[in-house]
Amino acid sequence: MGKSISVAGLSAWYGDQQTLQSIDIELKANTATAVIGPSGCGKSTFVRCLNRMHETVPGARMEGRVRLEEEDLYRMHPVDVRRIVGMVFQKPNPFPTLSVFDNIALALRLSGVRRRSELAERVERSLRMAALWDEVKDRLRQPATELSGGQQQRLCIARALAVEPEVLLMDEPASALDPISTLRIEELIRDLKSRYTIVIVTHNMQQATRVADRTAFFLNGELIEFGDTSQVFEHPRDRRTEDYVCGRFG
Repeated sequence: MGKSISVAGLSAWYGDQQTLQSIDIELKANTATAVIGPSGCGKSTFVRCLNRMHETVPGARMEGRVRLEEEDLYRMHPVDVRRIVGMVFQKPNPFPTLSVFDNIALALRLSGVRRRSELAERVERSLRMAALWDEVKDRLRQPATELSGGQQQRLCIARALAVEPEVLLMDEPASALDPISTLRIEELIRDLKSRYTIVIVTHNMQQATRVADRTAFFLNGELIEFGDTSQVFEHPRDRRTEDYVCGRFG
């Protein structure tokens, strides 16, 4: 089951440029939260701080606290954090030299799974959870790069799910996909949130209303508004939120 994330006083920099300014937010377990806002507002930096990928950028730093339930993620080993808090990126990034099967099995092997029968079982389970098994069950030994773009993205989701995370971060996971593949990803998000806590960065306002229980609006590194998705889009409390969701800027 998913776990809640508590963020307090989160600020982030790339060198001297501050990209997040004292963010406070509570992300409930087993919900999907959309993070919206114009380009450069800090959305991607925010999600990268949630699984400690921000610190991998030379010159990047952060201040504040990120907790998964009662655990301080910044006191844990980064590798452990990235297993618990999985990440799916904007563009599908399957390992190009590996088969469909080994793309997922590699993640499992690195987490200590060795028995062939267990590997096969968990690979199948992950592909089923990503709604991909029926499409690839006869192609498991083919290179992952032979899959379509939408299938590759669902493979990356399956790879993240294989190590049994508690939170799944998605940074514009459907922005490079066709409408049919986008629909499949959205259906998947709605299904997965019953088992995981999901945070999805999106530029697509309609997508946010379709998949997210709650929505956070970022602008110039600040969290301007956060609430139930219907409230944020239909009755925003801040004029800047209203201007953005109505398309007056962004």
